[in-house]
Amino acid sequence: MRFNLSEINELIRNRRTIYPEQYSDRKVHREQLEVILNNAQWAPTHGNTQPWRFKVFTEDARQRLSDFLAKAYLELTPADQQNDAKLAKMLRRPMLASAVIAVCMERQSEEKILEIEEIEAVACAIQNMHLTCTAYGIGGFWSTPKLIYHPKTNEFLGLNEKDKCLGLFYIGYPSIEWPAAHRKPLEYHSEWFEQ
Repeated sequence: MRFNLSEINELIRNRRTIYPEQYSDRKVHREQLEVILNNAQWAPTHGNTQPWRFKVFTEDARQRLSDFLAKAYLELTPADQQNDAKLAKMLRRPMLASAVIAVCMERQSEEKILEIEEIEAVACAIQNMHLTCTAYGIGGFWSTPKLIYHPKTNEFLGLNEKDKCLGLFYIGYPSIEWPAAHRKPLEYHSEWFEQ
């Protein structure tokens, strides 16, 4: 065996969503963020298109992201559907994280690879990010508020029309005990064929 499978199993099974409200003030360093993003780039990608793009918000830039999220939420959500608690979260969460990474998909100009496959590649990159955070003992949270799919977000992030933001990935050291979780047994989710 080339790698220690029990350690890999433990890493995968210990990945958790840890929300920004559960982060401490301890800073995640740029070198760690670079390792997280470098590992993201080793996700599978059909045709080796490598469609992922990372917009990293740290330090004062988190406030710019916070302001954009709140403004976009108010502009794009009908007044009768706006929720003060949701708005407060949009404003607060970037400031609670060490870094927020807008994980985006850059659409190939020739569109040789199906868009869904490019989206899947970026989702795999996010899983690599999350696993690397777990290995560091750093919390991660993949957030997908509806407004990230809007052209306003593309404009804010400097994306082209056919590109997509696929989530905001919040990163920070947890202030809580690492959470436990469970999954249903495999037989609930699998069907085997031998003939």
